[in-house]
Amino acid sequence: MTRDLIGLRNVRGVLFDMDGVIYVGTRPLPGVREALDYLASTGRSFLFVTNNASKTPAQFVDRLAEMDIHIQPEQVLGSAEATACWLAEQVAHQGWPRGPVIVMGQDGLKVALQKSGFELTTDPHAATYAVAGINFKLTYDELADVSLAIRNGARFIGTNSDVTYPSERGPLPGAGSILALLATASGQQPLVVGKPNRGMYEQAMARLKLSAGQTPMVGDRYDTDISGAIPLGLWTAGVLTGISQRQDFEQASAPPDLIAEDLPDLIQQLRQVDSRN
Repeated sequence: MTRDLIGLRNVRGVLFDMDGVIYVGTRPLPGVREALDYLASTGRSFLFVTNNASKTPAQFVDRLAEMDIHIQPEQVLGSAEATACWLAEQVAHQGWPRGPVIVMGQDGLKVALQKSGFELTTDPHAATYAVAGINFKLTYDELADVSLAIRNGARFIGTNSDVTYPSERGPLPGAGSILALLATASGQQPLVVGKPNRGMYEQAMARLKLSAGQTPMVGDRYDTDISGAIPLGLWTAGVLTGISQRQDFEQASAPPDLIAEDLPDLIQQLRQVDSRN
């Protein structure tokens, strides 16, 4: 543990990763409702912060409802929405050109880009930007078009660099694997917005209107959820229901503030901290 955990009593909101923390595949993980209820009972807010760029917030809400987890769309921040907002900020404030976007991704990314004012294109010769995320139905032609767009000068942006995606079958190729393929094919490396990059955390804290010292990040991956949160001063908690194992967290150069078997264990640790005088 890297800090005096008594300070956790000062947290006012919690950021939860989703895949490997809230659910795996279509299976909800233990204790989600109890964790959210405890946060509400102690006056704390929460935000689900996921690198999964495949769905819109409304689609995430519908998926969670099927698992009997009921939240509002504004309580989800995906890397698709974060990437679209980040790109719009570059156009508005950093002098980047506005232009069409070719997308390697699904509804979540396409809808987010359109809501941020971008025109979508499938023409690799017309694209100003090539934005890539997870796509569970990708085709060779799509990979070819996005690669050609990057070679033709489209700025290459990735939603996240997770090389694997947790599923009930085990880790599957993630967005980072798709980015690696496109980088190899195009000869260009992407600018990546999602965790562990700071833009994702900053947008999440802004949405909750909280500072880093008031906000823990709960995740199952050290290399994304935890490693990116530590430099910003967020509290961090690693849970053992997803990708990283206990030794991964313990042996990291900057380990998380606490490690929990699962969400019930995490909430029990928080209860203990809250109960101390």
